[in-house]
Amino acid sequence: MSHPLFIVPTIRATKDCIRISTDNYGRLHHKNGPANAFRHALWNYLIAKRCFHVRRNVDSVLGWAKKITDWHEHAFPNAELAKKMDFHNNAVGRLVFRENPEKTEREIIELLKSMTLVSVKVDSNTDFESLITQLIHILDQ
Repeated sequence: MSHPLFIVPTIRATKDCIRISTDNYGRLHHKNGPANAFRHALWNYLIAKRCFHVRRNVDSVLGWAKKITDWHEHAFPNAELAKKMDFHNNAVGRLVFRENPEKTEREIIELLKSMTLVSVKVDSNTDFESLITQLIHILDQ
């Protein structure tokens, strides 16, 4: 483990992410719609934010968040398009943290909720690179 002090904040971020997603979207965040995009972005943001309290180095905490969430995507594989969507939304969450490390979690939750409202529906022909700052989804809800 390269960052043992990040383990507890990561576990707490994961639990809080599920709770917040359920509070805001019910079980919809378990499907491949906009609520799922919210959950993936929030998870990455929360991991980075919580670990930032331990080590105030943006690159370090973002590297950790990527490592943990990439591992999760590989360990629990989805269909190819769903996997691409999850990796994309994870990256959006890390970008939101990079651009807003000092904002409160409440402010970021509201930001991500507004981004969820304009989440872009994608398919296998979508140019994901053109959507780098936007949340994306596969299914309508």
